[in-house]
Amino acid sequence: MQSGISNYYCLFIILLLGYACSDGHSQETHSQAAETDAKLSDEALLDTLQKQTLRYFWDAAEPVSGMACERIHSDGIYPQNDQNVVTSGGSGFGVMGIIAGIDRGFIDRSAGVTHLHKIMHFLETADRFHGAWPHWWYGDTGKVKAFSKYDDGGDLVETSFMAQALLCTRQYFKEGNENERALAAKADQLWKEIEWNWYQGPEKDNIIYWHWSPNHDWKMNFRITGYNECMITYILGVCSPTYPIPVEAFHEGWAKNGDIVGGTSKYGHKLDFTHIGAKEYGGPLFWAHYSYLGLDPRKLSDQYTNYWDHNYNHTQINRQYCIENPHDYKGYGDNCWGITSSYSMKGYASHKPERDLGVIAPTAALSSFPYTPEESMKVLRHLYEDMHDKVIGPYGPYDAFSEEHDWCLKRNLAIDQGPILVMVENYRSGLLWKLFMSCPEVQEGLTKLGFSY
Repeated sequence: MQSGISNYYCLFIILLLGYACSDGHSQETHSQAAETDAKLSDEALLDTLQKQTLRYFWDAAEPVSGMACERIHSDGIYPQNDQNVVTSGGSGFGVMGIIAGIDRGFIDRSAGVTHLHKIMHFLETADRFHGAWPHWWYGDTGKVKAFSKYDDGGDLVETSFMAQALLCTRQYFKEGNENERALAAKADQLWKEIEWNWYQGPEKDNIIYWHWSPNHDWKMNFRITGYNECMITYILGVCSPTYPIPVEAFHEGWAKNGDIVGGTSKYGHKLDFTHIGAKEYGGPLFWAHYSYLGLDPRKLSDQYTNYWDHNYNHTQINRQYCIENPHDYKGYGDNCWGITSSYSMKGYASHKPERDLGVIAPTAALSSFPYTPEESMKVLRHLYEDMHDKVIGPYGPYDAFSEEHDWCLKRNLAIDQGPILVMVENYRSGLLWKLFMSCPEVQEGLTKLGFSY
């Protein structure tokens, strides 16, 4: 680790530490200053990381809807022609991040509430499909943008990521002033309007289908089974007070009548679950993040596994793979690890140890702070103190980089920046975990499913 910090980095951090967003959208730029040996404490560096990633969902939000843009290009290589495309799941992560920003004083509370009202209005008036939202919309019109040829309707998995955020919003503001209580009530209404049982498919059997389209009906035919990032979809479906799925769907559909159990052991770390398409190393690391932004894994267990142990082991396997570095990629190591789906030299790719292109995605290690705080801090310091302007932009670390290929795309994705912001907050305070787990319907649903928590 270098003893000094670059000229660029010093003033950039000073500016960001003063950033509060209290009057709207800040416009700091990269600057240079005299070299210094001063270093930020762990807490100050985590503040900086959260403030930067928050900017994605605050400063750079789509202006009409208030929602998170699917992607933001900072490279200037060519004009970005989809700046009005917003994402449901990534916006859910952003809503949770905005709550964290309000709680830490990074955002003025009243301004935050106003922004969240704008998002709730969009969610209420934009295209919905039996209460579920699509993967993408045009933020300026609220009309669905097809994710693929037949995926132009409801996306229940992305909807579940937003539903986590709605419940956290309700719990955080329900005892506030009149405007805040109205916000909480709207979030509650939107949550209760999601028709989870509709997505049991044409046969209404004990499984959930990912997609439904008013134009193509069930043609996508994507039946959700585990283990991957989708556990929260089944849990929320069972928890719904208005349109619930049966408890049996979790065990028969998600857990495949127990066949979800199998797993592997690697580097002395055991995985109880067989991860879809990744039987040896546990698959992309975002599977340990998305379902657990609100769902607290610390004491969570059921008949199939202990979820804290499972996620910890998944993270350690991913990390140890990078340290072992079987392909001898440049840059991999104890302070530079984390393989998950992200941009790559070949476009967006589902990276995992079984499909390793030499690309590190910062979201993998940084969103793992609750599981591996010391190991993730090494990565954070390496990114900011050693690599700094090569991999850090206005919204925090860029989406992905490869030292092996001397490549870093100066772009960000909502689904990668959001989990950093939220999981770092859960590591620091447990805020989003506390909010989500305080929901009576969540507690009732988990009990019905046989969870201890």
